Amino acid sequence: MEGLEIKELALYRDGRGWLGEIIRDDESDLRPAMSYLSMTRPGLVRGPHEHREQTDCFCFIGRFRLFLWDNRVSSATYREHKVIETPDSPVVAIVPPGIVHAYKNIGKDDGLVINLPDRLYGGRGKKEEVDEIRYEDDPGSPFRIEDQ
Repeated sequence: MEGLEIKELALYRDGRGWLGEIIRDDESDLRPAMSYLSMTRPGLVRGPHEHREQTDCFCFIGRFRLFLWDNRVSSATYREHKVIETPDSPVVAIVPPGIVHAYKNIGKDDGLVINLPDRLYGGRGKKEEVDEIRYEDDPGSPFRIEDQ
């Protein structure tokens, strides 16, 4: 899917555990404006939604199934749909504007997701319109997750 990046995190291990670099200035043009951590319980879904301007940089820690739909009319991969399952090790997914995205925790334990988006949620001071088009509660949406 044009502009989508999925990569398994390189883990640097020692006797204390491991360290993984989610994003590096010398490897990406993405400039995060904020970061947040969320937890998703087993079997539950977040999304689907898309952003008009925001790029998300997710780091999935746990077992997740990602659902992605290219909703950009000008994209070479317009209307392409992907379902990707993460392995047991952390995975980074950079999702550009216009790609509808959702994820489901398919593991047995709570899953963690770190996001480093390039826009502030609700703008400075949370006083601007939120850059999201939500589809979760739209029964007519083409972006449905049917018991997957």
